[in-house]
Amino acid sequence: MFAAENGLKGDPRLQAISQAIRVVPHFPKPGIMFQDITTLLLDHKAFKDTVDIFVDRYRDMGISVVAGVEARGFMFGPSIALAIGAKFVPLRKPRKLPGEVIAEAYVLEYGTDCLEMHVGAVQPGERALVIDDLVATGGTLSAAIRLLERVGAEVIECACVIGLPEVKVYGFDSAWADLWKR
Repeated sequence: MFAAENGLKGDPRLQAISQAIRVVPHFPKPGIMFQDITTLLLDHKAFKDTVDIFVDRYRDMGISVVAGVEARGFMFGPSIALAIGAKFVPLRKPRKLPGEVIAEAYVLEYGTDCLEMHVGAVQPGERALVIDDLVATGGTLSAAIRLLERVGAEVIECACVIGLPEVKVYGFDSAWADLWKR
């Protein structure tokens, strides 16, 4: 569901946030319209409003884990976690975490990738929120959900700053929320 469809329709923050995201045509390859959130991070008010919208949604849901997907989920996840009183757990690409990890592979258009998490970072029964910058095909988010559920977490939602309305996302057992349509 998109924020505008979830009680925020007409909220002026949504337009300001959307305008703060730069669209870079044909990057990283021809035909791709890259959604660049670095310009959002440069706009203090838009960045704060983005975090505040997530915090308002998740503050009273009893979430104990905010799991951020590498790397852009790391930009929003810690602020959200601090504000709602949860811990932040990074979900990283292979061989980036020291120590024992649990891994979940997933398929991309052009191959495969993997997310890893420290063993013991999430306990059975914990309520988790997954955060990333953009939902496209849903493959990365699906892998994050599977990884957290394998250790016994209950994934409450996946939240993304940018949702691409022309892309259909399949396979979620949990609900997911985007901030706005682009």
